[in-house]
Amino acid sequence: MPLQVYSTLTRKKEPFHKQPGDSVSMYVCGPTVYKPSHIGHMVGPVIFDTVKRYLTYLGYNVKFVINITDVDDKLIVEAGKQKTTVPELAGRITKDYQDSLKKLNVTGIDAFPKATEHIPGMIAMMERLIAKGYAYPAGGDVYFDVSKDEDYGKLCNRDPEQLEAGSRIEVSEKKRNPGDFALWKGAKPNEPPEVQFDSPWGKGRPGWHIECSVMSQALLGETLDIHGGGLDLQFPHHENELAQSESDTGKPFARYWMHNGLMRIEGEKISKTHEEEQKKKATLIVSEVLQKYAPETVRFLLLSSHYRSPIEYSNKRLDELNTALQAFYRFFERYERIAGESFYSLRGVIKVIPEAKYNIIPLVTGYRTNFWEFMDDDFNTGGASGVLFELLTGLNRFADQEDLEQSTNNAGAKAAFQFGVNVLRELANILGLFWEPPAKASLGGGDQLVAGLMQLLLDLRANLRTEAKAAAKDNPLKKAMFDQTDLIRQRLADLKVTLEDRPGGTTWRVG
Repeated sequence: MPLQVYSTLTRKKEPFHKQPGDSVSMYVCGPTVYKPSHIGHMVGPVIFDTVKRYLTYLGYNVKFVINITDVDDKLIVEAGKQKTTVPELAGRITKDYQDSLKKLNVTGIDAFPKATEHIPGMIAMMERLIAKGYAYPAGGDVYFDVSKDEDYGKLCNRDPEQLEAGSRIEVSEKKRNPGDFALWKGAKPNEPPEVQFDSPWGKGRPGWHIECSVMSQALLGETLDIHGGGLDLQFPHHENELAQSESDTGKPFARYWMHNGLMRIEGEKISKTHEEEQKKKATLIVSEVLQKYAPETVRFLLLSSHYRSPIEYSNKRLDELNTALQAFYRFFERYERIAGESFYSLRGVIKVIPEAKYNIIPLVTGYRTNFWEFMDDDFNTGGASGVLFELLTGLNRFADQEDLEQSTNNAGAKAAFQFGVNVLRELANILGLFWEPPAKASLGGGDQLVAGLMQLLLDLRANLRTEAKAAAKDNPLKKAMFDQTDLIRQRLADLKVTLEDRPGGTTWRVG
């Protein structure tokens, strides 16, 4: 099946309009940088980073841009509260945002344009819109006249009056129509000078919507291949972007509008309103969440459902995913015992498919095809991530069947196994998973001391097992000694320490 992409504008899946080798432009609306990044800020970047990974895997040349809104009313208010300047606050929060993206392995963003870097371009677009009759100056402000755009509302599939009734639209006596939106806001008394820019209409700053139109055109051209963002941005932000951009250029603004579902925070009380949900998200600061959960667990959560579906966030769900991922980490240790190299050193490049002498070969190629089918169906990362678990199960079963950890002369089986592991690496790379070994947890008291105490405990347990095996079958001490070894395993499990008994000895891991 060729790649299909759902567009909010047409409300259907469409075949992707370009071919591998072509250039693809992708723009996603970024944050207003006035407070530390919360988990909701990570949803879009993780999803569209994965979209880029898959398109690049297919052979497209993708340029991916996320903007930074570094001038806004919220920034002015917050800078005043913190007794700092807007540029200082914006710079500090931008760094926090980019650091958070890096921790979640969002590596595909090619540019982070800032609104303040594109003021001249915004003024030039406003002047063109005024000259064409789509915009008008009013007392130091500039507004877009929605009545002049015949298909205004087409992205939301609603007429302007319906949009006005159901949305929070800024009220101003300067407007010709209630739904008109600001392209330029005249400076207000007592506003700091760093947010006042010169324009033909006096000092002021740009409106929110025109920032993205100008920055996307400046970096990616007049028609985008993909415009992404959260469902909550569909109106007014994206509707207004589309209106002003197409009125300016006379060309389609974006070929595909991709809107990701929003995050829902589970807890004792489910939010009833958008405002309540936003407040709950704001408490989930990324840096704080990552103190409790591994970045990989959080990224996996954001990709575990189809991107257009809501994402259910809860500690319970993260705990479940963390437990599920442990199966992969145990497998990576197993692979290292079998192959003598780290899974993380693999590039996932498949050069030759071995002959189908072993059943694992067609099994792996089948899982690989299933993965592609999910991703080709509108980037269904939820289905694709499920395939990884199926592949993992198949590889573990094959390693057991062929006794690969103990066998020294089964080269054919090991080559088939190696092929399967390389495919796992290849597919995980597309989802941006398993980019580095998980951090080793510490039980306190220093890693060296913990390791020594654990080895002492394992030695004592091993002695009990040896004595129990040597005891007579009907010796009551035999059962007592085995009971003690089981007790040690259980008490360690309560501390989230897992023991694995192997022919060469017992190993332990936290998690």
